[in-house]
Amino acid sequence: MRVLGLDPGSRRTGYGVVERDGSTFRALAHGVFAPPARLDLAHRLHAIATRAGEVMDEQQPDAVVIEEAFYHESVRSTLVLGHVRGALLVAAVQRGLALAEYSPREIKLSVTGSGAASKDQVAFMVRRLLGLKGALAPDAADALGAALCHLQRARRSEPARAMTAAAKSLEALLKGRARR
Repeated sequence: MRVLGLDPGSRRTGYGVVERDGSTFRALAHGVFAPPARLDLAHRLHAIATRAGEVMDEQQPDAVVIEEAFYHESVRSTLVLGHVRGALLVAAVQRGLALAEYSPREIKLSVTGSGAASKDQVAFMVRRLLGLKGALAPDAADALGAALCHLQRARRSEPARAMTAAAKSLEALLKGRARR
């Protein structure tokens, strides 16, 4: 399974593509979209959505994970973040991709074991889990963390889905015998 994680921001939006093969995770691409600061909000949103769409087209993920909005002291910052998230959601929906959203706390907990982890701790664990060398941009580390969070949750829910399917098959079989 291949997942594109996105860490939305109007100045810098992080992205990271992670692929899972069994119990092995591998980073395929990561970086930051940083539209020119001189652009107004509408044009920054367009630039971010366009670049995210290009990554979606290039990497062909099975799912896109977007970090949920968190609340800043500044109402304007929260509103702008919501606009960026909306542009990213539209880019994914236009391509028919599955979407998931996790809070920053859920992502930190999944990657580091602590929902209160610092950005440095998240980056350290992301590098370790993916075997990456060198520094990672904080926004890219957060995006890779979001992708890892989704892949870890999907892996845990697979046995539950299999059990549900097996239970339904057994139930249908038992109902068929009861009718005879």
